[in-house]
Order: sequence, then C-alpha cells, then structure tokens
Amino acid sequence: MSALFADTFYWIAFTNPQDTAHEKARSFMRAIPPRLILTTEEVLIEYLNYFAGWGAQLRGAAARNVQNMRASRSVRIVPQTTASFLAGLTRYQARLDKGYSLTDCISMETMRREGLSEALTNDRHFEQEGFRSLFREP
Repeated sequence: MSALFADTFYWIAFTNPQDTAHEKARSFMRAIPPRLILTTEEVLIEYLNYFAGWGAQLRGAAARNVQNMRASRSVRIVPQTTASFLAGLTRYQARLDKGYSLTDCISMETMRREGLSEALTNDRHFEQEGFRSLFREP
C-alpha cells in the first residue's frame, strides 16, 4: 500500500463544509483505493490553530478528527522531534527566496525521509520541491 502525505490544506478542506475544496477532499478519499495517509504533529498543530477562531462546532470537529486520526489504522502521525524541527529549519534557511512555512519545510523533509512523492494539498511549494500536489488545478 503506497502512502500519501496529508498537508494542513487537506485536513481543513475535509473538515470545513464552507471550504471550496471540501467536496473534492471528501470525494477524493472515497474514489481512491485504500492508502495509508501520513501526516505530522506539526501539520495537526497548524490544522487545530486554523480552527481556533471558528467557534465551538468546528473547533470540536477538528479536535475529534485528530482523535480519530490517532486511533485510525489508515493514518500515521509522525511525532514532532528536535530532529524534525532542525531538518525543517535547515530547509527553511536554504529556501529564503521562497514563501515556505516552517511546517511546510518539516513536511517536505518528512516526505523525503519516508520516500513519498504525492501530497494531499494545493500548495505549489510542494511542487517546487519536486512533489506532486494532488489538489493543484492544471
């Protein structure tokens, strides 16, 4: 079973019915064969932070989603470590001409380390680093 990396974009779109990519995120997972989804604790921090100001209903949905991910056999959450932080920081410093967030840099380093090439995102930064963004419009 090949794995996909889930970026913050995907989790937000999957959770928020108001997001323009919500239906695409939901139907994407129904349409593909079962695959392992890999994400990081840093992505989940960014995801939960995003919903901080959206009210109790979406905050609760996001928190439940993270708990469900933690219990799921189809989602693997890579824990944050000093090593992952430093690897991300190194990429961040090496790409000062880009608009990459530290979370994106950590995600890219995780994808490289895990041998992944496809990300559930629309972020062109992943494509700039040679990954395939599955939600980018052609």
